[in-house]
Amino acid sequence: MADLTPTTPDTAVAIAEAVRAGERSAREVLDAHLAAIEAHEGEIHAFNLVLADQARAAADEVDRRVAAGEDPGPLAGVPVALKDNLCTRGVATTCSSKILEGWEPPYDATVVTRLADAGAVIVGKANLDEFAMGSSTENSAFGPTRNPRDTDKVPGGSSGGSTAAVAAGFAAVGLGSDTGGSIRQPAALCGVVGMKPTYGRVSRYGLVAFASSLDQIGPLTHTVADTARVLEVIGGHDPADTTSIPEPLPALESVLGEGVQGLRVGLVSELMGEGIAPDVAARVRQAAEALAAAGATVDEASVPAVTYGLSAYYLIAPAEASSNLSRYDGVRYGLRVDAPTTPEMNLASRTAGFGAEVKRRIMLGTYALSAGYYDAYYGKAQKVRTLIIRDFAAAYEQFDLLLSPTSPTTAFPLGAKVSDPLTMYLNDICTIPSNLAGQPAISVPFGTGDDGLPVGVQLLAPALAEAPLLRAAAVLEEGAPR
Repeated sequence: MADLTPTTPDTAVAIAEAVRAGERSAREVLDAHLAAIEAHEGEIHAFNLVLADQARAAADEVDRRVAAGEDPGPLAGVPVALKDNLCTRGVATTCSSKILEGWEPPYDATVVTRLADAGAVIVGKANLDEFAMGSSTENSAFGPTRNPRDTDKVPGGSSGGSTAAVAAGFAAVGLGSDTGGSIRQPAALCGVVGMKPTYGRVSRYGLVAFASSLDQIGPLTHTVADTARVLEVIGGHDPADTTSIPEPLPALESVLGEGVQGLRVGLVSELMGEGIAPDVAARVRQAAEALAAAGATVDEASVPAVTYGLSAYYLIAPAEASSNLSRYDGVRYGLRVDAPTTPEMNLASRTAGFGAEVKRRIMLGTYALSAGYYDAYYGKAQKVRTLIIRDFAAAYEQFDLLLSPTSPTTAFPLGAKVSDPLTMYLNDICTIPSNLAGQPAISVPFGTGDDGLPVGVQLLAPALAEAPLLRAAAVLEEGAPR
């Protein structure tokens, strides 16, 4: 066991303000983060690719602009780790899959462009569960990522590489994608802040699709203030994404100090029972007490249909994945294994290129969509999704926000659940419902469990309610056990 997390992490807000004021150089900041990567990346494996030379050029450009009296932007000099399913022009984007090994997109994802325009410095492409399918970052074709808080443990997934990069001080910010909890769950296990915005708040253009009706990009950071600033940079309407909400983001960072006086918070009873470790549940109740002490009204809330969220998700997400991943056929791009006929080549390429978990979900999804089973499985799952949305709507008539655990347990040992997919899937039981509903949610570190590892508590909000969500998250951050 080793704890490789820095004692005083460099926050994005602090870096950006110091660089913009000329008090620190972007190059100095970058060099410190590259030194951390050099020292510990071999133990953690947060990255599939470190972009040291590219990052130095970007940092030098930020410093040039500051010297010329220009403002490089709200993320000036901030090192960022990108999940390796975000397209980067001319830079390999693999989704941690053999089928895309070495593939270089011809364009940047919208979020990558917006980060660069804000002065951020991209330090590398971070490891993930292959095609974002997993909860431990053990399904990567390029090897697992380890938790910087305890290198014998998983970092969570699928955004485990981005999360570990932030937790280890390799980057001040990580971008991940969240389909069923893939930002929030690793954030909880590594002790950082992770947020899934409202579906459509952040452009998905350039995000390699897993399940298109569920996927959402969001930030991983050291603080709630960092999260608010990053979301203000990457969020907002994008005409290149047909699912993008056509309205600007409200002010987020400036409202963080407004507190929770008068807010109604519901503790979701269905997510506090069976399967939730007692030490995690205790921290969530302590978080409820902290919100109440800060002026919120806290009471028990019921969202009955969330108990069916896991079952519905593992029909809907694989069904969408089976469709999205059909494009990897050995013809247009990616791995090609030669064979005498096109169908044989398709089969050989997909067999060699996809890992076991991806194959499992493709088969589950194809079965759920097949003739004779569509109504019984996929159709029924969509009806359950509607029930979940209705139950959330009913809860939000009584409450402004909801509270729950993020993960049922603290970080578990590497290899402990690899051979039992169903046990692994249970890690997402608290996070999946907000994806099915398309609503925002955030995980905030709130003390540790009995094993000394981080516990994350989750706040959930109605669609487009990022501002009160972040206000409450800031209160939890302030009240967290030290």
